[in-house]
Amino acid sequence: MFAYILRRLLYAVPILIGVNLLTFALFFVVNTPDDMARLQLGAKHVTADAIERWKVEHGYDKPLFLNTQATGSAQLTDTIFFRHSATMFVFRFGKGDDGRDIANEIRIRMGPSLAIALPVLVIGLMVNITFALLMVFFRATYLDLWGVVLCVILMSISGLFYIIAGQYFIAKLWNLLPISGFAGGINGLRFILLPVLVSVVAGIGSGSRWYRTIFLEEIGKDYVRTARAKGLSEIRVLFRHVLKNGMIPILTGVVVVLPLLFMGSLITESFFGIPGLGSYTIDAIQAQDFAVVRAMVFLGSFLYIVGLILTDISYSWVDPRVRLR
Repeated sequence: MFAYILRRLLYAVPILIGVNLLTFALFFVVNTPDDMARLQLGAKHVTADAIERWKVEHGYDKPLFLNTQATGSAQLTDTIFFRHSATMFVFRFGKGDDGRDIANEIRIRMGPSLAIALPVLVIGLMVNITFALLMVFFRATYLDLWGVVLCVILMSISGLFYIIAGQYFIAKLWNLLPISGFAGGINGLRFILLPVLVSVVAGIGSGSRWYRTIFLEEIGKDYVRTARAKGLSEIRVLFRHVLKNGMIPILTGVVVVLPLLFMGSLITESFFGIPGLGSYTIDAIQAQDFAVVRAMVFLGSFLYIVGLILTDISYSWVDPRVRLR
């Protein structure tokens, strides 16, 4: 088991390095520091002196990879790559254009993102699996047919519609919950109810249909027929056998999504005014804060790789045959 996990960790290292190098190339080779300065200062009226001052202020006046004017180890460390890219491996992201420490902002904003994403994951998983099991229980009937039709309809509607409709009817028209905003502690509960409700409803269509497909595939296998032949009821077959064996692909989707919970939802947080990592990323893109964007790209890549490793580990727990590979 230890050797299996170690192999997966070693596989992840070159992937993360490759992502970091690609991100660096996109931000500093394809889009040079001079281009960043022109975007920040205004391309029409910017001067060469203003560009140089901006580059010095942000630490972009150094060579990319090798500083031949320095001596010793400074030839490698006194470069843009080491200061703005290599240090990300120890989660030193530097400061944004507003002067605030990016790592500290991530720590602060991680809580609001989790406050929204975690209930959406748990409640959505329970609702989708329950609905999918009901369709499978009544398979080949009108209830199953209309359940699939409902899922397709829900899938066909844009997520923005659910957000706008929820804000209009629940918050504005009926005045049941705040339309946007966030607060800490127990007072923040009323601010997260509407985003959680909207996100769960928006995911019912795709989630339930996917789980239904998984359960239908399992219910036609030999072990299910054997369980029925032993006299087990259909409900017992569904919950004791089909659900248990269908958890392997479900576990894959859940574990991969777990790291993304920390990143928040870009659309949901922006529309509901949640000060999480999703809205932080959107604000950085709009403000052309390249340091924040780079940090969020690296953090997202790191968390996604962690999710893949957790998926492999969870596979080895659920299916012991995986450990032999």
